[in-house]
Amino acid sequence: MLIPSLPTGRVLVAVSGGPDSTALLIALHETGHDLVAAHYDHALREGSDAVAREVAGLCERLGVQLITERRSEALPKGSLQAAARTLRYAFLDRARVESGAEVVALAHTADDLVEGVVLHLLRGCGLAGFRGMPAQRGRYVRPYLNVWKSEVREFLRGRGVVPYEDPANVDTRFARVRLRMQILPELERDRPGITGRFHAAAVAAAGFHDAVKRAASGPITRSRLRTMPQATAAEALRLLYANAGGAEPGLSRAHLDAMLSLVGPGRGGRGVDLPGGLRFRIVGDHMEVVASRPAVLRSPRLEVRSCAGCDDGQAAHLRAGLQLRVGFRRPGLRLRPAGGRGSRKLQDIFVDARVPREERDGWPLVFAGEKLAWVPGLAVDADLTPLPGQEVLHVAIAPMPARIGGKVVRLETPKALERRARAGRTLYGDLT
Repeated sequence: MLIPSLPTGRVLVAVSGGPDSTALLIALHETGHDLVAAHYDHALREGSDAVAREVAGLCERLGVQLITERRSEALPKGSLQAAARTLRYAFLDRARVESGAEVVALAHTADDLVEGVVLHLLRGCGLAGFRGMPAQRGRYVRPYLNVWKSEVREFLRGRGVVPYEDPANVDTRFARVRLRMQILPELERDRPGITGRFHAAAVAAAGFHDAVKRAASGPITRSRLRTMPQATAAEALRLLYANAGGAEPGLSRAHLDAMLSLVGPGRGGRGVDLPGGLRFRIVGDHMEVVASRPAVLRSPRLEVRSCAGCDDGQAAHLRAGLQLRVGFRRPGLRLRPAGGRGSRKLQDIFVDARVPREERDGWPLVFAGEKLAWVPGLAVDADLTPLPGQEVLHVAIAPMPARIGGKVVRLETPKALERRARAGRTLYGDLT
């Protein structure tokens, strides 16, 4: 019963020295897995170095390589347990890379799963919270979520192993300990078997959540998200956030509601700021999570030379004699796009081209004196384009704004401009 099923390849086992992780290490060793052990000494109480030596002695007897580290930096601010967990997982990430392990095995048991679910219920949670901790998240696996602590202790007694008992496990200052020692025993006395029913419900919720996650996988577009049930749509947004480097779990219900509110009809260029310095935005039918950073107003290099007329899609062709410079947007800017009819606000050109709002202030513009001459990648002023027989200036900037909504921007050639003008069609650049 204590033989876990794990992916093939090397496994890094997180060993605290307590009963659960000790049993996991021994069981994996007995089944012949390729193992490396990892122990992190939080240095929070006297005697923690003795526990580290006990873990080292066990690994030596088993012939298992051990990676250890003792905390030498200050704990992050906030909850003691959360701060210790942050440092421990950072160590495990480093140890996995150092050992070349495929996964990190954590020894959370069925009891831990139930405790987590009840804590989530007490705080208020949705489906993801009711399933408790997942059996796998990224490189981390929990093979003992169906094993009870009573089974762990029986396994160790059968092998004559006496593990370390962490005093924090009976410290009622912590909510989880109060739940373990007071609330759950009271519930069990009043409703015998309720702990097992909590576990079964969490397993069922995990299965349903996995089904929702599978339904949410694959390319996510605005139109596809509208057709999904709300639970599936929310999971799709969580996946989008996680794939962009967001922490799991990292999105609150308020974040998800704000993201879902943008999926309905409306203009592009809108977004929602998310934890971890990320931002969700919609550009046309395309949805993405990107780094949330202010526009960097650095003037690109302006390149101007004579031209007989070429097909460079990254340049504009303006008439000779203009005093050109690079700047950025300010209130009241307009131009008359070549191939179009009448004058248009710069703001409207950005909206039509689906330039995300947070990128507009950093979009370089080319001016002729105080007049807006060229919006690179989007529009060129018809009043400043050369007439037949006039000298042509080939104008380019580096770096060029090269992407809009994940699509490469290509300006049309002078000949294509003329064809569009004759056909009476508006030109703001093609998105290909």
